[in-house]
Amino acid sequence: MSASPAAALREAGLRVTNARLEVLQTVQQHPHADAATVLTLTRERARGVSVQGVYDVLGTLTDAGLLRRIQPAHSVARFEIDDGDNHHHVVCRSCEAIVDVPCAVGERPCLDPAAAAALGFEVDEAEIIYWGTCPACREDRPATALDTPA
Repeated sequence: MSASPAAALREAGLRVTNARLEVLQTVQQHPHADAATVLTLTRERARGVSVQGVYDVLGTLTDAGLLRRIQPAHSVARFEIDDGDNHHHVVCRSCEAIVDVPCAVGERPCLDPAAAAALGFEVDEAEIIYWGTCPACREDRPATALDTPA
């Protein structure tokens, strides 16, 4: 987020409230956090923010384009600041860590949407999620025959 949280809220046409500022700051400091984590961290800093308030703010900020909601398969939704950059994510199958990955194409929709266009869709975005094993989890797992060169 290039602007201050308060300025970003105003630019999005939203009132600046304590709950919105706190949630934005939490997500900025903890990208890819799930709603429960955002709730816990926000309420540690701003005790007057209600549980429902945090969930409402996550929805409002996502609808306003300030947050991006990502939900890898078999995972809870995660939130990050939506800076408008076109990036994707890689998810560790073992520990479920999520890391940003630059877009290989550089512009949306990142894939050839010809099949969808043939069905009458106007495609403006494609969500790409890479799956694999992070370095820490690869270090922790026992070696297998697949890891040994032939």
